[in-house]
Amino acid sequence: MRKGLVILLLIVAGCYLLDDDARSDVYLTDNQKPVGRIVFKDTPSGLYVKLNFKNLPKGEHGFHIHENPNCEATTDDKGNVQPALKAGGHYDPEKTGKHLGPNGKGHKGDLPVLNVGESGKVKTEFYMPYLSVKEIRERSVIIHRDGDNYQDEPQVLGGGGKRIACGIIR
Repeated sequence: MRKGLVILLLIVAGCYLLDDDARSDVYLTDNQKPVGRIVFKDTPSGLYVKLNFKNLPKGEHGFHIHENPNCEATTDDKGNVQPALKAGGHYDPEKTGKHLGPNGKGHKGDLPVLNVGESGKVKTEFYMPYLSVKEIRERSVIIHRDGDNYQDEPQVLGGGGKRIACGIIR
């Protein structure tokens, strides 16, 4: 009886630990060069996100969690091959259809803009109070070519543009 209880407790503890954190190794979409790793961890303040990236172009870059765990290219509705398009759209479980930024009431996948310096590196950490590891596991993370103004004007989805890096969240 005690042995069975111990095994059950170990199984429950293991399941808890599996949901406690997630990781994503991120790669450039054009040449699969490694960009770095993101670690996600559940905390009382929400989802803790820590990243350390390199090999990115200088400037501001839109940064989002996307629906599908797929970084493959595919053809868009205009017949153009687009990198990481199989990742789908921004994670938006409530189907708001709104791009309002990381603390807004729109897409839950909107993350803070990445500001990359001359070195091509960015290292940062932040909290996403409306997300959890359970929600984002088996989705993708995308870095866009351009910045993000968190509005759909003057360009749709904040003007982030081409998907330059992608990783699957595990």
